Amino acid sequence: MWIRFLLSGLIIAFCILLGYLAANKYRSRKKFFAQFEAFNARYLAELSYARKPLREFLSAYEYSGEFAKLLKEFAEKRSISMKLSFLTKEERADLADYFAMLGKGDSLSQHDFFAAKKQYLSDKKTSSEKECRARSSLYLKLGLLAGLAIVILII
Repeated sequence: MWIRFLLSGLIIAFCILLGYLAANKYRSRKKFFAQFEAFNARYLAELSYARKPLREFLSAYEYSGEFAKLLKEFAEKRSISMKLSFLTKEERADLADYFAMLGKGDSLSQHDFFAAKKQYLSDKKTSSEKECRARSSLYLKLGLLAGLAIVILII
């Protein structure tokens, strides 16, 4: 009898884990856009005041996850070839345009370009946070329900 309860608990826990892992895409997206927006704000401030060399600016702040890998690749190669699976095709194109402009041209044209991207990145950050909250909760609940359904079918 207790083996059934243990097995049922393990099945439910496994299905909840699968739901958690399925929602990882949305958590990565949320974290990416939060760091991207912060990077853009720092770069705008840098253009206005200190004007450090780009390589020094890229290493001045600590980032994590996919955004850190992206910055490291850009610092080494001055181009981006990463395929971020959680971004749409249009977002990847915008990201490539963004980094193609980074460090190119005079500070006034760069400031205008990155200031225009500020609202876009803010909107992306907000929408990815909302989507993460909704989808993460949904996938966890679906995992729980799938686990309960499997347990009911087995018993």
